[in-house]
Amino acid sequence: MSHGRFVSYVRCSTDRQGKSGLGLDAQREAIRIHLAGRTPISEVVEVESGTRSDRPKLQEALGLCRLHRATLVIAKLDRLARNVHFVSSLMESGVDFVAVDFPTANRLTIHILAAVAEHEAKMISDRTKAALARKKVWYETRTAEELAELQAQGRPTRLGGNRGGLEGVGHLGRAASASVRGAKADRRAADLAPMIRGLLASGMSKRAVARELMRREIPTPQGKAVWHGPQIAAVLDRGVA
Repeated sequence: MSHGRFVSYVRCSTDRQGKSGLGLDAQREAIRIHLAGRTPISEVVEVESGTRSDRPKLQEALGLCRLHRATLVIAKLDRLARNVHFVSSLMESGVDFVAVDFPTANRLTIHILAAVAEHEAKMISDRTKAALARKKVWYETRTAEELAELQAQGRPTRLGGNRGGLEGVGHLGRAASASVRGAKADRRAADLAPMIRGLLASGMSKRAVARELMRREIPTPQGKAVWHGPQIAAVLDRGVA
């Protein structure tokens, strides 16, 4: 039996399936049986569009999991696992998950799936490099007359160009690290902001909102259990609220 807090994520492929409920009820029943009657905090339904590769509702579900420190419950992992966006989103989210149709799947499974995708990308890269190497040899074996003819046609006479040195770019690594930390903080604020705005709109003070978040056991952006009024303002002041 699974324990803790959960957010369920169910999906269907078309609007027609979503409206009819075909498939969704079966997924809900599978999740209900898996959770042995425990009620998820929320259910998020994704209706996939053939013209979109991203999953906005998946991001919503992951945000709820981060807010409540909940586990994402997926009814069907079989097709999702073959979607690169799903695999990368799940890996980068830091959210634990359980798949009803693949109960042994875990973060290691996702790493393996990602490794397969990475291997495929490397194979493509290797083929590209091999093709460029052959092209470089082709340019290097042209005669002066042939190169002049290429130049007259406005075509390149060599591969690549002067990309400059790497001096003075060490600061880019530090900037990238700060950017990652800032993006994580922005994401956390984006997860929290809608709930905080709703509580403030109901007439609560910032201190009252802090108490309510603690009552709901939602951690602060720093992962602490105790909220204070100034932290509420800080979340909204990040500019993503």
